[in-house]
Amino acid sequence: MPQSRSTKTFSLQFILLTCLVCYSLFCVGQPATIKGDYPDPTIIYSKGKYYSIGTSSEWGPHFPIYESNDLRQWKQTGFLFNETPDWAQSSFWAAEYFYHEGLYYVYYSAKRKSDGVSCIGVATSKFPDRDFVDRGIVVDYGSESIDAFVVREGKDLYMTWKAYGLDERPIELLGSKLSSDGLRLEGEPFSLLMDTARVGIEGQSFLKNDGYYYMFYSAGACCGVNCDYHVKAVRAKNIKGPYEHVGTKVLLGENNDWKCMGHGTFVEGKDGQLYYLFHGYSKTGTTYTGREGLLAQLDWADQGQPTFTFLPATSKETTEKMHIDFRKKKPVQSFWQWDFRYASPTINYGRAGLELSGHSAADNPTGVVLAWRPSSLRYRLETVVDLGSSSVAAAKGLVIYGDKDRSIGLSVKGNTVEFWRMDGGKRQQLATGTVPVENGTLHLRLELCEGLRCRAYIGQENQWSEITGSDAALAVVDGLSPWDRSPRPGLLFHGKESEKAVFSDVTLTSY
Repeated sequence: MPQSRSTKTFSLQFILLTCLVCYSLFCVGQPATIKGDYPDPTIIYSKGKYYSIGTSSEWGPHFPIYESNDLRQWKQTGFLFNETPDWAQSSFWAAEYFYHEGLYYVYYSAKRKSDGVSCIGVATSKFPDRDFVDRGIVVDYGSESIDAFVVREGKDLYMTWKAYGLDERPIELLGSKLSSDGLRLEGEPFSLLMDTARVGIEGQSFLKNDGYYYMFYSAGACCGVNCDYHVKAVRAKNIKGPYEHVGTKVLLGENNDWKCMGHGTFVEGKDGQLYYLFHGYSKTGTTYTGREGLLAQLDWADQGQPTFTFLPATSKETTEKMHIDFRKKKPVQSFWQWDFRYASPTINYGRAGLELSGHSAADNPTGVVLAWRPSSLRYRLETVVDLGSSSVAAAKGLVIYGDKDRSIGLSVKGNTVEFWRMDGGKRQQLATGTVPVENGTLHLRLELCEGLRCRAYIGQENQWSEITGSDAALAVVDGLSPWDRSPRPGLLFHGKESEKAVFSDVTLTSY
């Protein structure tokens, strides 16, 4: 029987609506609760607000701090440490909040400067978001002690952590009595869970429910394109165990938009519900947007079985824009970071704008970079270089920075503009251009496009000209991601410490 015109019209409308829904759900994808590279988030509630701290790895300053009124909209307020603690060398991972007797504790993991062993330190403050003072090492056990979590049992405190390098034993989650002031271990460590399958276990957090201690932990490979991270749970009547598996084999792991979910902590919301803030890789951005902050609600099914409901972000904004005019007396707070192992930036503000200089390590061929966490796989970074105020012999410009040996940038030195790539510590020239000597300023743009292709432009008064090279494949940034963090766009200075690069403003647009 042939369709009527109205039936055909309805069918077409239905198909179009279905396509629109599918596009909005699957093609665009859900944005993160906390966008950009934000692994291993911890969370605490205090005086009407939620606070969270994420892993910073090799970026300084260490451990970004965020705050929220509703668990959905977050903004950065600062860092746990603006200066590296005296004992620590690198690998600033997995901070964990704890509140005890009027003080906020943040336990964190870092490698010890003297021998490279990963230890757990602690910092304390009367406030959840500022004025933290480092109190030194709390856990030094094996060749790696990371992922601290404190459990309160009556009046007693117990430290739990992931241990590695214990003779020939596999990875193990351990516990130990913690001193009443939270600053040292007391007694012998005891085993909570051993990684007998040798798949990797870590990131444990605890809840009490119906007479049980529930330990939620992450299993599998945390990082990179081949990750298989996921959340599991065990429970016991006593903090020391024995623990039995509970819930489904994978409580959180993957959905339409996200994969490799894990390593989070719980907070009770203002509505009385339990929420789990954790991280995962976007299936679109993967390692180039990093492990981003996600949210789920925890409920209890029959017989105390834990279940999670993934909660998508409330905001669906696809474009974000950050603009900073450095010529203003009080520029907008930028919260930039840098690779503190290989560069020490010096930042001053003059009438012409931000003056960037500083020290680069002898084995750092890229230079000093002030970078931001990208919130999207596609973005555009623009700046205006004040050539008259900058040192002629220094390179100044824009860069997408993975680490000192892996980056791609656009910089000006003398009257030459160069589009270049650093691969394995070796510099490759992609293209060059010439700047008229009489020009007082130069507009630069780097754009990360589809297929991870990087495009470079120069301009005057926003009249852009693309700089192209003979080998387009070299301008693809594939392979720029370090194993545990995302590459970041930023401002570049490369020169002597007595020289400087001057930037009038910067704009980062994510879309």
